[in-house]
Amino acid sequence: MFQVRSLLSALVDRRRTLERNGAFSKLFCMMSEGSIDQQAAKLLKRANEENDDSAEKVQTNKRVKTEEQRTDDERKYPKKKVVLLMAYSGKGYYGMQRNTGTTQFRTIEDDLVTALIKSGCIPEDHGDEMKKMSFQRCARTDKGVSAAGQVVSLKVRLIEDIIEKINKHLPPQIRVLGLKRVTQGFNSKNNCDARTYSYMLPTVAFSQKDYDTTNIAAFRLEPETLQQVNRLFTFYKGTHNFHNFTSQKAASDPSARRYITEMSCGEPFLCSNCEFAVITVRGQSFMLHQIRKMIGLVIAIVKGYAKEEVMERSWGQEKVDVPKAPGLGLVLERVHFDRYNKRFGGDGLHERLEWDREEEAIKAFKEAHIYPTIVETECQEGSMVSWMSTLPIHDFEGTAGETRDNKDLKQDNADDGNDSD
Repeated sequence: MFQVRSLLSALVDRRRTLERNGAFSKLFCMMSEGSIDQQAAKLLKRANEENDDSAEKVQTNKRVKTEEQRTDDERKYPKKKVVLLMAYSGKGYYGMQRNTGTTQFRTIEDDLVTALIKSGCIPEDHGDEMKKMSFQRCARTDKGVSAAGQVVSLKVRLIEDIIEKINKHLPPQIRVLGLKRVTQGFNSKNNCDARTYSYMLPTVAFSQKDYDTTNIAAFRLEPETLQQVNRLFTFYKGTHNFHNFTSQKAASDPSARRYITEMSCGEPFLCSNCEFAVITVRGQSFMLHQIRKMIGLVIAIVKGYAKEEVMERSWGQEKVDVPKAPGLGLVLERVHFDRYNKRFGGDGLHERLEWDREEEAIKAFKEAHIYPTIVETECQEGSMVSWMSTLPIHDFEGTAGETRDNKDLKQDNADDGNDSD
């Protein structure tokens, strides 16, 4: 604009000079108003281009500054491979695993990723593409299932007070309890040797089928019944074909073979005037709903709906109708890294993936958030008693029909799309 004004001013001065010299009319006829406008338009265009160039330079400088700042942050807090020890109450969540792009079904990982971004541990764009931070979880817990010892591996910026800053952006029912550095190639799922779950249930689940469940507070588990329960649980130990204990698995599928090392029910105890017990199961890995079906089948046998021989038959080729116990009481207690600890735990560079120092925090979280939620929800909603009323509709004698199989599949898909309990 300055150049245009200068040109016009120069032309006016030239006109006055020519008028004084008597030559104005001749020169002005040679320079029409159109040519003046053309010159002015060219100068305007040039000025606008220069302005655009200036604006682009400003944006470029801003980007450079932002990149420099990011580089400084990354230099100060370089990304490192770590594992996070997590505990959470699964009530109100659709499992552990995040489904990117879906906000309808809230998961534990949705809240965790948000907290990681807000705390500055990961860049914002890593939230939509979790592969960028090499994220992996040990176990995909099902809808409503809780955890006291879940472990996830990922790359984060090791900022100061990282655990406190992450927890600041998490709801109280989700906590990060520990952090350890691991090898660059560590994968929490692939490096996990075994997983231990617990299942807390009211002992009325083991009552005879003619027991009046309107008075569950009065029920007490007899020692003989507890012995029967534990005897049945021992049958699960070892390697078996558990294709009947999940969905969409054929008997010929090698992945249906799973190895169980421990399964037992502990002594009963009173809580909110009702008697509860905790079942513990440890195995290399578990398929979707496997543990709940293992427990459901034993309950059906103890209550008198099924015979013991159905357990042996369920590992065979035929399709067996196996009931699935409610998900409320299931808790991922801990995950095990025996091979990793043996190889790297004593190399002087890496810590053993054990959480002895966090045991008190784990216990406190369970007593504050997991156990009360299980007990209160069970007492208020009666999920176990409601489920027990469905046992008579199962056919434990014959082969499960196509209708039953399809119905179970639809229910499984409605519950959760994960691959393990």
